[in-house]
Amino acid sequence: MDGEPLSKLSIAPRSRDDARIAAQLGAYGRRVEATPPGMCPLAVQLTMLQASGAQTCGKCVPCRDGLPQLAAMLQRVVDCDADEGALENLRALAEMIRDTSDCAIGYEAARLVLEGLETFADEYASHLHARSCQAGVGQTVPCETMCPAHVDVPGYIALTAAGDYAGAVNMVRKDNPFPTACAFVCEHPCETRCRRTLIDAPLNIRGIKKFAVDQMPADQVAPPQRGVDTARTVAVIGGGPSGLTCAYFLALMGHRVTVFEERSQLGGMLRYGIPAYRFPRERLDEDIRGILNAGTITARCGEGVGAHEMAEIADTYHAVYVAVGAQTGKTLSLDGVDAEGVMSAVDLLGAIGDGAYPDFTGKRVVVVGGGNVAMDCARTSVRAGASEVSVVYRRRQDDMTALPAEVESAIAEGVEMIVLEAPASIETDERGRCTALITQPQMIGPVRGGRPAPVAADKPARRIEADVILIAVGQNVVSAPFEEFGMQTTWGCFNADERLAAEGYDNVFVGGDCQTGPSTVIRAIGAGKVAARNIDEFLGYHHTLPCDVEVPPASPNDRTPKGRVEITERPARERKHDFEGVETGMSREEVVQECGRCLRCDHFGCGVLEGGRHQYA
Repeated sequence: MDGEPLSKLSIAPRSRDDARIAAQLGAYGRRVEATPPGMCPLAVQLTMLQASGAQTCGKCVPCRDGLPQLAAMLQRVVDCDADEGALENLRALAEMIRDTSDCAIGYEAARLVLEGLETFADEYASHLHARSCQAGVGQTVPCETMCPAHVDVPGYIALTAAGDYAGAVNMVRKDNPFPTACAFVCEHPCETRCRRTLIDAPLNIRGIKKFAVDQMPADQVAPPQRGVDTARTVAVIGGGPSGLTCAYFLALMGHRVTVFEERSQLGGMLRYGIPAYRFPRERLDEDIRGILNAGTITARCGEGVGAHEMAEIADTYHAVYVAVGAQTGKTLSLDGVDAEGVMSAVDLLGAIGDGAYPDFTGKRVVVVGGGNVAMDCARTSVRAGASEVSVVYRRRQDDMTALPAEVESAIAEGVEMIVLEAPASIETDERGRCTALITQPQMIGPVRGGRPAPVAADKPARRIEADVILIAVGQNVVSAPFEEFGMQTTWGCFNADERLAAEGYDNVFVGGDCQTGPSTVIRAIGAGKVAARNIDEFLGYHHTLPCDVEVPPASPNDRTPKGRVEITERPARERKHDFEGVETGMSREEVVQECGRCLRCDHFGCGVLEGGRHQYA
């Protein structure tokens, strides 16, 4: 060893090993991201515990010796070869490791096991007593499972690749009658567990769907044949995504549907909550026309439903589906919140839905909030001529609930993100007009509800000059008329059982944002689909609706790593001056490449076990 540089002996080999380990950990990280939905949670816990055991440095006994013993105990539970005594021993050992380990590798691994004992108590009980996993545990096609409407994603990807765009549209409409809306504004939860992540990156599923509907508009694709008329009547209260989804499927089943919509046009928050630059109105109308073509659907717009009308409807129709959404904006309890120039973001976007665009020429606009609605208002304000646009958020930018792409697009268009500032009051002039938003600086604190919570920092208040202040801190359900009718609510949302039947009523069903609280478009669509099936059963039927679309056979998987094709937007310097659509979409060459990355999990792997998939659910 004499004469050998220390760096060569100890550092260089370790650097090479570290690089190899890092590469392996990168692959392991992708495997975690692509964890199949439906797996036994105890098996997942065991895998994480084994990984923690491999990380131990060996210095402290609880971690070095305790984690392998804990993993062995949990393995017995996973194998359905344990009893209550073994479970108590597992708990006691986990508590000891949590309380005595020197570092987070030990005590965090034990803490997760203890949390799992509470979180997955039913699964533990099933392994101990029934000697099996709970019913429903088992791998499924990831993209279908993660989609709230359970759309046959591999099917329409294969049809798009084959150039059968009409077939792709109808394959989507098998479970979701809003193919165009979801092609533009869906948050694509279907991509979160895509198995292609194991190789490179998840498929751009939304982008593929957008290409299909761009080639074949939804209203130019004939819907499936309507079923035999049942003479059963159903009223749908609310013409948004959930209500229209329910109406579509019920009409295909042969029922007679009447949609009551308070506003002048159908679409709900798709029309009155999403700006046209994100989802052009003419494209929304394509979906709506396709829905209305499905059967006997009568739309009665401009007709609000109060307690008296609701009582009449419940008596007149065989069944009622209430899907009024969450259409009013929440406010803040601040001094000056009633000043001129302060308005709800939801009201602003609602007015735009009817063509009443604001004129903010030369004005300083401040948007309070960190969700997609806040980004929509900020980007709308830029297009309305504002001289300055700022988003004020009490948490960090990483904590914003808005899609990262929306935040990035807003910044590219000149929107300033002012984070860790909580609104304290609104300053007004002698004429009652807002002049500034006063904020209290925040610091990030303990994790609550899954993310770090802000707390007031010991810093002086900040003054942000503003001519217009838009409040985008959430939405509420207008539940009072329905409560007067007799429907029960909890925190402003309608109570329902597992069939979505309203509490206390046999023929009244509820779903969407008015039952779950504000959520996403695709979740509202999924609720409408479930409600249609439950209403059909309530009316005494069990309809099945054929899709009549043949999916191309699966080709062998292309395992060559490739980059993910992203949807691009028009340059910010151009798009920020108009309300035209911002996305440019894929080319045929790009969509063929992206479709070719699909691993056809419906054909290879767990999908072959499901059978009968290409039918209306």
